[in-house]
Amino acid sequence: MVATLPDLLRLLVVPVFAWAAIRDVRTRRLPNRLWPPLYLFGALLLVWVAASLWPFAGFDGRIFLVRAAISLLFVAPLGYAFWYLGAFGGADAKAMIALAVVFPTFPAYEVGGATLPLVGTQLGVFSLTILTNTVLIGLAYPVGLAALNLVRGEVSSSMFLARPVATDSLPDRHGRLFEDPEGPTRGGLDLDALRMYLRWRGLTLADLRADPDGLRDPASVGETFDPTDGGTHVGPRTDGGRAVDDAVPDGGRAVDDATPDGGRAVEDANAADAVDADPEVDDPWAAERFLDDIDHGAYGTDAATLRDGLDVVAHEDSVLVSPGMPFVVPMAVGLVVSLTYGDALFALLGAVGLV
Repeated sequence: MVATLPDLLRLLVVPVFAWAAIRDVRTRRLPNRLWPPLYLFGALLLVWVAASLWPFAGFDGRIFLVRAAISLLFVAPLGYAFWYLGAFGGADAKAMIALAVVFPTFPAYEVGGATLPLVGTQLGVFSLTILTNTVLIGLAYPVGLAALNLVRGEVSSSMFLARPVATDSLPDRHGRLFEDPEGPTRGGLDLDALRMYLRWRGLTLADLRADPDGLRDPASVGETFDPTDGGTHVGPRTDGGRAVDDAVPDGGRAVDDATPDGGRAVEDANAADAVDADPEVDDPWAAERFLDDIDHGAYGTDAATLRDGLDVVAHEDSVLVSPGMPFVVPMAVGLVVSLTYGDALFALLGAVGLV
């Protein structure tokens, strides 16, 4: 392989994104510490290339400045804008910013007499190529989901967006319920929020399904626990059958009633009396109490959505789940496609005579 040293060093990002994609599939969580080193790495490479082109007098120097400016001032902020509008998760936006910093211009690799990437663009902003390839790969996901449903004989209007799964498997799944008691809906309960609620109550899903009528009564809520962030990466231990968080110093057990934490813990001895005297008796599943009690949001979940989701998982043996796909996964694939084939959208537009 023949390439400039900065372009060869950029290939180090590929295994990083491969690892991030695998972890994102397994846990839907990526550590924040992953991104600053990539930003620094990209900035150093950017300075390296800029120094070699200084004082930008020729065409190569000026076009480099234009492409770097588009990548840093358009593509990188676009990642933040997608996050702000709710189209991206935080990790997805940070990953996109990292690619904008590391790959502002097209790299070039001579391999076996061929120059990769094979298909370039007139604009020449490589981070934009990665983004468009990522979007095209992401669009294939609903098609794959529909094909999987078709093979299993699950043909419905929601087959491109969701698939039926066993309710008992939800604690280990990611995504969102695609139904409520009234039928299919795109605004169902986030499964991370479901795990948060169960951990807050110290219950398993099996506990909830075994006694839905009793547990729907807000008076049944006694001690409450750290809800964690709802991720499946939290290592569960048990304390009297209660799910707890390995990551917190006290093992996620009940917080002392005397601590100024918003009054999460309620001592067993007076829990029933305290709830009976509270107007929350009109709060099925104690959904309002849960959302008021936690010190952060539950993935945009409101009380009505939480109640509807709990009613579904408490009584149905199979539920529709929209698994979703973390954007880092198609981004990692899009990076590899971009480095080898090049710009798939540009090639497609060229094939139909639009460019």
